[in-house]
Amino acid sequence: MARLILFNKPYGVLSQFTDTAGAEARATLSDHIAIPGVYPAGRLDRDSEGLLLLTDDGRLQARIADPRFKLAKTYCVQVEGEPDEAALAALREGVRLNDGMTLPADARRIAEPAGLWPRDPPVRFRKTVPDCWIELAIREGRNRQVRRMTAAVGHPTLRLVRWRIGDWTLDGLAPGEWRELRV
Repeated sequence: MARLILFNKPYGVLSQFTDTAGAEARATLSDHIAIPGVYPAGRLDRDSEGLLLLTDDGRLQARIADPRFKLAKTYCVQVEGEPDEAALAALREGVRLNDGMTLPADARRIAEPAGLWPRDPPVRFRKTVPDCWIELAIREGRNRQVRRMTAAVGHPTLRLVRWRIGDWTLDGLAPGEWRELRV
């Protein structure tokens, strides 16, 4: 049986076990997970939070990370401004980015997710610029795709939390916590 680790990656943590990028030490997975032989199935940017899956099974890792399998990845996204139906429809139809059209996404406005932890550092607050939350599910994984998609429809991302990958969620996991499953 394969090992599968569900990890709630905190803001500022790299999606790798070592950091070779210079003199400034940055937080990595090894600061939170001490299980030999598991590797991330996909990535989350340093400035993104939420569900990261790790496994010791190469086939499972490929099924999770490879866009050919179209495993939905669902994000709760705090965006600048208040997207109207036209902006959400554009996300649903696919957005033109500099590397081509995205696949259609599931997109809808939501309330701030219940049980969402405070971010450290906090998201900047501006009295004159409203913000809101959307739920966005994509089935591909281009570099910084969600951030580029929301910016393309006029609503830059302020906070990005991956909540679900396929049937796995981060429900019940605080930032920095993980849970192991056998699959």
